[in-house]
Amino acid sequence: MTDRIAEPMVDLASIASETFACYCEEIREQVHELVAPLSDEQLWHNPYSYGNSIGHLLLHLTGNLSHYIGARIAGTGYIRNRPLEFTDGSRRPKEDVLAAFDGAIELVIATIRKQSAQDWAAPYSDPTTPDCNRFSVIQRMTAHAYHHVGQMIYIAKQLAKQQFGTRAAD
Repeated sequence: MTDRIAEPMVDLASIASETFACYCEEIREQVHELVAPLSDEQLWHNPYSYGNSIGHLLLHLTGNLSHYIGARIAGTGYIRNRPLEFTDGSRRPKEDVLAAFDGAIELVIATIRKQSAQDWAAPYSDPTTPDCNRFSVIQRMTAHAYHHVGQMIYIAKQLAKQQFGTRAAD
């Protein structure tokens, strides 16, 4: 009976790994499509009096994924400075910001693909998140990433409107 239970769990683990890895690849592709037409100046420009620039959102996603999945699951030793993700004034070139983001996504994908059925169920603990398992935190962090992609889409549309001289609606 134990063998019959274990086999579907292995299949479910493989499905979870492939699904989350593909989702991360889609996020990366969508970010690159959004950022491609932007200049370095536009990357760091926030068209609103609130919120963040696309550049700062990319720094935030890089830090978030590098911490919650890289440091806490893959054991990379990454040390996060969350406030700097939103205040960094260095205005690094777009290529550098995307390279760091891509590195975080690659690490996440590699970590996801290494998860066994037992790994997915392994306890996960971080002082800033509720205690859960690896499946739960990976699901939460990939959803969080796409939430910020949605914000980037909105900002990119406003930047395009401003570029063409139309009034940006708040």
